[in-house]
Amino acid sequence: MISVRPDDGTGPTALRIRLGARLRRLRKARGIARETAGWEIRGSESKISRMELGRVPFKERDLEDLLTLYGVDADERAALLTLGRRANSAPWWQQFGEVIPPWFLAYLGLEEAASLIRVYEAHSVPSLLQTGDYARAVLRRTCVDASPEEIEQRIALRLGRQQVLDRADPPQIWAVLDEAVLRRQVGGPEVMRAQVEALIEAAVRPNVRLQIAPFDPASPPTPGFPFTILRFTEPELPDVVYVEQLTSALYLDKNGDVEQYALTMERACLEAEPPDRTLDILAAALDGIVSVTR
Repeated sequence: MISVRPDDGTGPTALRIRLGARLRRLRKARGIARETAGWEIRGSESKISRMELGRVPFKERDLEDLLTLYGVDADERAALLTLGRRANSAPWWQQFGEVIPPWFLAYLGLEEAASLIRVYEAHSVPSLLQTGDYARAVLRRTCVDASPEEIEQRIALRLGRQQVLDRADPPQIWAVLDEAVLRRQVGGPEVMRAQVEALIEAAVRPNVRLQIAPFDPASPPTPGFPFTILRFTEPELPDVVYVEQLTSALYLDKNGDVEQYALTMERACLEAEPPDRTLDILAAALDGIVSVTR
């Protein structure tokens, strides 16, 4: 049996962000410049910046030197060193390394660390809301050269990611789906029926907001490509826009880029049916699928 992820759902990226934020607060409390801190660990100002943003692993020697510079007491020092070791541990998805594209690795950590995940999908159900059978149908269509074993590994990875929704502090999920996603018979009627039922269950979760953008000739066109905006608890961390391509992905965090995608997401939300209509729309879609299978 595959062990998917630790029980607490806290991966190394989230721990690095937490530790980096604490180091930033300690440095500022002592009035120490990043350049000075960088010199103390034989590094640069940019290295301190990357550490405080949680973007790089922590060398224990560097961490010890910074804690000494910041005058941290023994108890907190021990706690932060333990946190640093946990932050450097292998992520739960390492077991799926053979089927994870290199450009997707960063996203896995960011997704797990995010406090808000906003998704626009034009073609399929978002990965975090897919059933296993629906995921299998999608992967067979998109990974045509993958063996059955590789497909099952990819499904296990996808279902492992979904456990983030069940942890004690789950992220908020706000997804906008084009109505075509519900009309497209991925995997056949039985698979779609189970998938729509799963969407109904997801839509009543307190941390999930789901909207459907209907077919309406009078409405402005919705984006023709999927994208995700990730937000984090730490206010110093910028939002990250993730746009997946056929053989690579874009990670955008510059203010101008993020603002354009945020505006596009806002327009999609305004043009979609309001969240309180979602259950009715999904129920109608489910009735349509059931009538086909009778």
